[in-house]
Amino acid sequence: MMDDLSTPLGQNAPRKRRFRLPFTAPQAIATASGLFLLTFLGFAIFGHDPMGGEPVAVAPYDPAKLPGATQATIPSAAPPTNAAAPSGQKTVTIIDGSSGERREMKVGDDGATAGLDADTPAMMSGIDQRLLEQSRYGLVPVAADGLKPWRAYASGTDLQRARAATMPTISIVIGGLGVGAAKTNDAIMKLPPAVTLAFTPYGSDPGRLVETARTRKHEVLLQLPMEPYDYPDNDPGPQTLLATASSEQNADRLMWLMSRFQGYVGLANFMGSRFLVTDPALQPMIQQAAKRGLAWFDDGSVPRSLAGQLAGAQGVPVTTADVVIDQVPTAAEIDKSLLKLETLARERGSAVGMASALPVSIERIAAWSQRLESRGILLVPLTTTLMKSKSS
Repeated sequence: MMDDLSTPLGQNAPRKRRFRLPFTAPQAIATASGLFLLTFLGFAIFGHDPMGGEPVAVAPYDPAKLPGATQATIPSAAPPTNAAAPSGQKTVTIIDGSSGERREMKVGDDGATAGLDADTPAMMSGIDQRLLEQSRYGLVPVAADGLKPWRAYASGTDLQRARAATMPTISIVIGGLGVGAAKTNDAIMKLPPAVTLAFTPYGSDPGRLVETARTRKHEVLLQLPMEPYDYPDNDPGPQTLLATASSEQNADRLMWLMSRFQGYVGLANFMGSRFLVTDPALQPMIQQAAKRGLAWFDDGSVPRSLAGQLAGAQGVPVTTADVVIDQVPTAAEIDKSLLKLETLARERGSAVGMASALPVSIERIAAWSQRLESRGILLVPLTTTLMKSKSS
């Protein structure tokens, strides 16, 4: 037996086995991060959230305290299904544009609904009362008695339209107005009346600006915010019409949009690269335009847009911009685009251009328009082009 004193130190001492994990700390962190990323991507790709990106606010309220509310006009939380409405009242179904929730509301024969008129825009001058319909958001346009807003609010005279029928014509639409009073007023005041102005439904008081534009004899369009492919990163604004929302939700949103001001001849898209190519979403909006006697203008920014095809099938007066005038916003390129419009007008009899309210665009279009008729071409409102197309 080996002497303990001659044995190397610790040689016979039992060794303790250290417990080790089958992976390192960096590997654990990388795995957890990967699982989180996969979960997020799965939700983003397969999760169905049509209201994604929409602002949401929750506020408690007491229906009994709404202005003008009475026991007869406020629905109960669970009304009896066989309960009859009081004499002189009607029951309507209200569909919330954000959640899709339905609820019943009783209104009088005159269309008044308790507590829903606080934010209704003020009535504008020069509006035909016969061409208005009450919605829960306020007054919206409607065709009635053979009258249609796209003809009732058309600018220009019969003599000017007669001249347009025998000469090449150009219509120009300036879009994105209503937000930014300074640029909007520049467009209203510096551009000739034959230029059509398209207003978004936003801004603190779009109705006042629209009224000024109509006083200056400009035709007016309402631009509808529509879902682009990169929504909500690229967000047109509140109450955007969504390709993934139900037709009832979009119809409710459309009512809000159309109630912002009155006197427009038609509807136009604001963005909408996804919405305009989605037939089930776009079709009900075109049907509303047909019902309400409104024209439709496609700004030409979406090559595969279905608007022209669907509107034509519904009998809606429709036209699409041939040239985006300030796609390259320099004076030289804008002048080239305007020259292209002249060429198209001579070849086809009419042409339509679209531009934004950039200072350089307003300046170049205003200068160009002064010399246009001397070159044998008329600058005409959008409805004149629509009438010319229908007659031809």
